[in-house]
Amino acid sequence: MKQVIMWFFVFWGSPAVFAQQTPLFAEYDYNPFIINPAYAGMAAGSVVSLSHQRYTRNIDGAPRSSAMSIHSPLSNGRMGLGAAIVDDRIGVTTVTDAVLAYSYQLFFDLKRNRPYWEMYDQHVFSFGVTAGMKRLHENLLELGVDDDPAFADNLSEMIPVVGAGFLYNKVGFYIGVSIPNLLGGKLASRNNLNLSTPVYGYFGYRFFTDLYKENMIRPSVLVKYEKGAPVQVDMNLAVTFRNKFEVGAGYRSSSSVNFLVGLYPIERLRVIYHYNVGLKRPVLGNNHGLVLSYAFGYE
Repeated sequence: MKQVIMWFFVFWGSPAVFAQQTPLFAEYDYNPFIINPAYAGMAAGSVVSLSHQRYTRNIDGAPRSSAMSIHSPLSNGRMGLGAAIVDDRIGVTTVTDAVLAYSYQLFFDLKRNRPYWEMYDQHVFSFGVTAGMKRLHENLLELGVDDDPAFADNLSEMIPVVGAGFLYNKVGFYIGVSIPNLLGGKLASRNNLNLSTPVYGYFGYRFFTDLYKENMIRPSVLVKYEKGAPVQVDMNLAVTFRNKFEVGAGYRSSSSVNFLVGLYPIERLRVIYHYNVGLKRPVLGNNHGLVLSYAFGYE
């Protein structure tokens, strides 16, 4: 219980004010839709993804995050629809986002009905929006703080959220920017509610080493800006072999290094395991997680 109380005060402060420390999303390059609605419908068929990440040390109240999403193209790939649920937990606080997404694509080439392995060649600009609800819950009674009215009841809040993003893809190059929560806590019923409005930016390039585009080298960068917190930068390099196996490594500006291994055990199924090693002996240990994606509906 003492560990729960420690993490509550370190990360959240006063129980009268909600806050949010948004995750960096290690799977951004394997499920871009989770941070950018403009990616909805970019694949040739529907894609379902599940992910979970947590720290290696079993400490009560340590941060952990889970996500589930699905998106699919419509109108011959001109539009896309999607939905996502993201659940973040730290201490006695749980933040759950449930959103629907819509995207519209402007193509600059004439090729249609691409097989799934040619989606990298699309020359397209996509714009997307999201709308949904954010549920914030603080289980203050679990802290066991007596004789303090501020901790006498649990706190819960449902807040409408609206987000937007864009994505530009030309052959192997891609760049995107998104703001998942444009309004912050402006639509909340509590005046003292403080919510962050993080901004994500990412870009990368795909180098194919063979004529059939089965082997690929992909450098990428993710930048996250959040008011009141240092800018975070993820720099990664991944190599894919014959669309069956993938390895990668990178550096995170919060003084940690990233490693990943990916497998494609059957067609259209991808399994990614990532491991983040802190360079400053983090109290919580290292961070690791799993991403599963399955694509279906391809012709």
